[in-house]
Amino acid sequence: MNSNVKTHNSCFLAYSTAMLLACVCVAPSAFADDQRYSETVKFTDLKVDTAAGVETLYRRISAAAQRVCGYEATSVYAQYSWRHCVRPTIDATVAKVNNPLLTALHTGRNPAPVTAMINK
Repeated sequence: MNSNVKTHNSCFLAYSTAMLLACVCVAPSAFADDQRYSETVKFTDLKVDTAAGVETLYRRISAAAQRVCGYEATSVYAQYSWRHCVRPTIDATVAKVNNPLLTALHTGRNPAPVTAMINK
């Protein structure tokens, strides 16, 4: 009778170990998803030469980056997601748009003044 209990425990231990190894092997692949997601942010309806237009565009870019990255502020991974996905995505998008007002808003700096030179 005692040998049956040992066999059960051995089977349970083997099954538990197999399940643990399966979880360890599957978990990294779930987090290492190399698929690239994208979302188009349209701004033809905005006047990107005005502060209001640039602020609206920046909000759209930020919201799109959060959706693409699957960012959830209440998640335990929120800070990691922000640092390693959302922020770099916003950085790259702002650089791609290449608008001095948008870049200034993003970096928190005033845009460099543009001086017009007239030859007489």
